[in-house]
Amino acid sequence: MAHEIEQFSDGTAAFVSAREDSWHQLGTVTTSALTAEDAMRLAALDNWNVRLVGLSATELTAEGATMMEVPNHRATVRTHPKSGRPESLGVVGTDYVPVQNEEHAEFLNYLVDESGAHFETAGSLRGGRQVFLTMKLPQTMTISHSDKVDLYIAAFNSHDGSSAFRIVVTPVRVVCANTLRAGLSAAKSKYTVRHTSGARSRIAQARQALGLTFRYAEEFEKAAQRMLDAEMTTPMLRTVVEQLWPVSNADTTRKKTNQLSRWNTIRNLFEQADTQAGIRGTAWAGYNAITEYTNHIAPARGASPDLKKAARAERVISGTADDVMERAFSLMTV
Repeated sequence: MAHEIEQFSDGTAAFVSAREDSWHQLGTVTTSALTAEDAMRLAALDNWNVRLVGLSATELTAEGATMMEVPNHRATVRTHPKSGRPESLGVVGTDYVPVQNEEHAEFLNYLVDESGAHFETAGSLRGGRQVFLTMKLPQTMTISHSDKVDLYIAAFNSHDGSSAFRIVVTPVRVVCANTLRAGLSAAKSKYTVRHTSGARSRIAQARQALGLTFRYAEEFEKAAQRMLDAEMTTPMLRTVVEQLWPVSNADTTRKKTNQLSRWNTIRNLFEQADTQAGIRGTAWAGYNAITEYTNHIAPARGASPDLKKAARAERVISGTADDVMERAFSLMTV
């Protein structure tokens, strides 16, 4: 078949697509964007455990069968995703290091982890000998200073030694063997990783080779400068705080008391804190007062000061405070 998508005896296929059917009508189509875990599971790419197994050859002569080791080659073997049995995929040299499908997805995640890209398609071709994953790049990422939309970053890997682990930026949405070839030929930039150890350490090198740059820093600096140039009074800041933590007349007395305490703390940071010196009276100072409160002062659970401090640190590290800061940023940059 031209698509070469791997199909199984139970009627399923090793392919998944986010929100959009492919021409071959195989596999799973989701209603939302895909995570790495979704892509692995729904395309039957997880837990293959691709490994190297020693090879031997048998020569039949008049005297009988002679078994010989093949010292310079290994067989690549996977655990079949449906039967669970070992299955040979190809023959490789002794310096070959398998790249697991999970590592394949993880590499893409690391490559674009600041951009908001999501997995778009994933699949297995030629009976598991080749796999592909693609991610759709959002507008928060540029390709060599180009703002062209609907670009994909696609990673192709072989488990039979036929090709290296390749990453390309392409306008082609890969869904089969044909579009894989089209994606490679239409690639705007390419990066190849040999099947050797230390692939993850090449993330920065891959970004540079592919021309991937993030727009976050540039956009944040522009927005921060606008906030520095914008005057903010205490009543204006209170309006923002009330939008972030709304309280109605029907709320409990305790919630209203907590809201007043929160406001007094943020107002004091805005008007008096040394951290606002030099920027006082600006929207940037207001934003910093809110982020300082959210990250370092907002009440945290814990029976002792040390436990409260640890809880606040966990809140920052885990990103649970990000939602408030993102909303504050949006409110102050409109």
